[in-house]
Amino acid sequence: MLVREVMTEPVVTVRATDPVRQAVRVLHGRDITAAPVLDSGGRLVGIVSEMDLLRGEFERDPRASARAVLGHGERLPLRVEEVMTPRVTTVTPTTDVVELIDLMVGERIKSLPVVVDGRLAGIVSRRDLMAVLARADEDLRADVLAVLREQFPAGPRWEVTVRDGVAELRGNGGELADKIADLLARTVPGVVRVRHVTG
Repeated sequence: MLVREVMTEPVVTVRATDPVRQAVRVLHGRDITAAPVLDSGGRLVGIVSEMDLLRGEFERDPRASARAVLGHGERLPLRVEEVMTPRVTTVTPTTDVVELIDLMVGERIKSLPVVVDGRLAGIVSRRDLMAVLARADEDLRADVLAVLREQFPAGPRWEVTVRDGVAELRGNGGELADKIADLLARTVPGVVRVRHVTG
């Protein structure tokens, strides 16, 4: 599965010069955990997450401690560029989802911008991946059958079952056709494994 099959587009973005509170409202209002940050020319210059926006926004509440809280905290950040992460890990639409997951786990990232020729094309998050895995087996089966019929409109035909995202193809269309059918079934978003039974 490729990133282009799971990414979200169009992308909700914020500007580097946007007020922090405006970015908070954007993320909260759109129910997203991060947004790419663009400069005035529309170029990707960072990413801002919920955690970035929360830092420094609250002061200690004197009711939570027996000790007196004196003075004031640091100056509150005013603009997104003050809190965003400027070093952005990105992927392309043709990045394999396995590589994407490795990046997410290895770098502890929840969302990655998708870029083409330096321009923002989409964003992919753990939530997008979870949505693909949550697809019903009946829907996956229908999609596998559709992709097989598109490639082989006159046959051969395989019996297709899907259970917990694992597609099983039964039938013998010949060695080459069976290999192509297996590869096509693997391209269906949400299919996690393909088994072929020829007997």
